[in-house]
Formats: sequence, structure tokens, C-alpha cells
Amino acid sequence: MLILLDTPSLYFRAFYGIPESVTSPDGMPVNAVRGLLDMIATLVRQHSPAQIVACMDADWRPAFRVAAIPSYKAHRVASGDEEEVPDTLAPQVPVIEEALDALGIARVGVAGYEADDVIGTYATAATGAVDIVTGDRDLFQLVDDEKPCRALYTVRGIRNLQIIDEAFVREKYGIPGRAYADFATLRGDPSDGLPGVAGIGEKTAAALITRFGSLSALLAALDGGSTEGFPAGARNKLAAARDYLEVAPAVVRVAHDAPVPDVDITLPAAPRDPERLVALSEKYGLDSPLNRLLAALW
Repeated sequence: MLILLDTPSLYFRAFYGIPESVTSPDGMPVNAVRGLLDMIATLVRQHSPAQIVACMDADWRPAFRVAAIPSYKAHRVASGDEEEVPDTLAPQVPVIEEALDALGIARVGVAGYEADDVIGTYATAATGAVDIVTGDRDLFQLVDDEKPCRALYTVRGIRNLQIIDEAFVREKYGIPGRAYADFATLRGDPSDGLPGVAGIGEKTAAALITRFGSLSALLAALDGGSTEGFPAGARNKLAAARDYLEVAPAVVRVAHDAPVPDVDITLPAAPRDPERLVALSEKYGLDSPLNRLLAALW
């Protein structure tokens, strides 16, 4: 079993779920650090993975996605091309990275790619079962019952994960189990600055993808002049959005071929750097969460 952590999603969740009054001895908030360590401990205890990767955003807003759709995540830019991150969260991210490295938990980010793309690459290459831990619905596109690959959705908390498989996608969205990316392209996602097709909501998007089976088949019918299978008014709306539909799939679909480094992703048998781990624990007051994680690992 391979567990892929959507690490930014998890530490944001920890940051907002745990009070900032949880601080290090010098008063620095460490709520996200402690929360993430406890999340990983819970996951290891409950799922006993053989491998684990903490997937990171080396580039939260990749150039290839912005070139295709300039509005991609534009509303979340603080200044320049930096992501708007709470002032008390930003200093915690390097601590998280140091702790993962000292523990020996593989931490992988790839220049020019998001954590989602790292996840997509590992999930595609895996030869065994994969669980993706995320609060991001975009990663539902990777579920695959044959592999199997599931998403463990954190919407109800890390101790009450919602298991997302093809049956869930079919029941929740009324689409084929592996068609989430095509569905999301039509529907759009305001949280990521993706406009979708104007006038096409979830129900119509689901009906179109179910009828045609895929976005590529839908576009072939649209370009071929067919009127069969298009709900009333939908064909004109799709035609008006044809330029968007040409470029959007490259933005919505996670990469399956990011150049991930050759690193050991096996669950560590011992801390990689015990002295550094002790120093981090003392500096940031992490004894309790680190001991819980170490107990889960070993």
C-alpha cells in the first residue's frame, strides 16, 4: 500500500482546525506542524502503508496552466506570483519540511509542478494499491477501482475519512467513475479560477459526460455538427466556449509524467536524522506529536 499525502491540503486543514494558541516555547504558532504530524501518525496507524510520500507544491501556480488559462488561481496571488498564505502559517512550512526530512519520510516536489501532479505521477506509476489523502476534489479524477486507487477525502476529518472510489463518483456526480476531470472541466471551479462553460451547471455537465462518455467524444460530436444527445441550449453554450474547452483539459487534468526524483519512498524503519529531530522537538515543542508519530512508525 502506497499513501500519497496532498501535504499542502493537509497542513492548511491543520492550520485552520487547531488554534494558533498552540505555540513553540518562543511563542511561534506551530498548530499546522503539530496537526500534520498527528495526521500522519493516524494514517500510519489506521492504514499500515508500506510506502508514503509527502507530495509538495514546488510551484503552486505552474506556468503551463497560467499560459492556458490566465485566471488560474489568480485570485489567490498575494504579490508577484506568491500565494496568499496566512502570516502565521508561512513560517511553519519550513519546519514541516525539516521534520519530514529528519524522520525520513519522503518529501517530493518537482519544479514547475503542483503537489497534485506529483500525486498523479506516483499514482499512475504504482503497481499496487494507492490511497491519496486530500481535501481537494480535483484528485477524484485519479480513482481507479482496477489498480485500486482511492482518494481518502478529509472533509469530515482525518479520523473519519470519506473513501472515494468509482462507485462514490458515480453516485455523487452521476458520471462514469473515471470521468471526474472531464466533468470538472465543463462545470468549472471558482476556487481555482476555472470558469467552466457559462450556463452549464453540475447536472448538465454530468448529463453530457454520461451521454458522450468523455470530453473528447463530446467535442467530436460538437465539431461534427451533431445535435443528438445535447440538452436544450447546451450545444450553443458549448460552441461559445470552444476555445476554453480546447485548453482547459491541460489545466484540469493532473500530470501523470512529472519528473519525480528517484528517492526511497519506503516507510522509514528509523529516523533519518535523530539529532536533528531532537533539536526540532526542543526548539518548537513537538515532543508529543513526534512521539505519537514515532510510536506509529515503529
